[in-house]
Amino acid sequence: PPAGAAVMGVWIDTDMSVDDVFAILLLRGRVEIDGLSLGFGVAPLPRARRNAAGAAALFGWRLPMSAGADRAILGGQEHAARILGATGIRSRNLTLPEVEAPPLPDALPALAAWLEAREAATILALGPLTNLAVLALARPDLLARIERIVWMGGGVTSGNHTASAEYNAIADPEALAILLARGVAIRMIDLDACRRVQIDEADVTALRAAPGPNAALLADLLGGYLDIALERGRQTMALYDPVAAAALLRPDLFRFRSVRLEAELSGLHTRGRTVVETRHPDTHNAEIAEDLDAPAVKALCLAALAEAA
Repeated sequence: PPAGAAVMGVWIDTDMSVDDVFAILLLRGRVEIDGLSLGFGVAPLPRARRNAAGAAALFGWRLPMSAGADRAILGGQEHAARILGATGIRSRNLTLPEVEAPPLPDALPALAAWLEAREAATILALGPLTNLAVLALARPDLLARIERIVWMGGGVTSGNHTASAEYNAIADPEALAILLARGVAIRMIDLDACRRVQIDEADVTALRAAPGPNAALLADLLGGYLDIALERGRQTMALYDPVAAAALLRPDLFRFRSVRLEAELSGLHTRGRTVVETRHPDTHNAEIAEDLDAPAVKALCLAALAEAA
């Protein structure tokens, strides 16, 4: 592993949108992925399962998969079809194969069994935190075995799903609150950090030119992802989930800061906001990615896509 690489053997909890696929491609072959738990998120859980099945078929993943929450802890279902479409995966033409999602075991016992065999576990969370909050409520005895959850979520300064809240946070803010209340260490890779790593049309073109049978498909996926920004008058798009994967893989490329993190649960206009307090070190309960080597992180993420082509 490269200098500063994470301990081998991670678990990924994901709603399996397009940038989740990119994040997994970054980690595959670089760290051991012990399991993948699926949950609702930008698309409903059945769609996340189909996306996972399509990605596994295309890229030859042999990852143990399980399926968990189809809604938030309090029962809400907040999706992002207006941004990412019904499948959660935008594309310019080619997309993941549509294959029938196989029956999957339940995420809770799968996660619990994995943690029972570990002393210092690392989890990469790429969607709403519901599956992990369910674990915290059902098996609080296992939480001490989690060394850290690296979470792509939250926003120190602003949101994206609302003015105040990032999507993964507002989809289930109670889940975040449960994990924080239980003292689980969270390293939050928020919107501000991810927005330092931007892709543009030249990156799509370069990926299309990569050797390999999947180059055209991956370029279409990356282009569809970029189109989210282009349709809003911006020329570049933040990578999001792959940046969180990079923070797990190469923490040496990031500067983390200890903070007090709280989830806003009741604000009329601010529900889902991640409130970050940098003062009073004795109250700190989490970390944020305060800075990162954006060119190095971008190069790492795009190189992984080219390799997967």
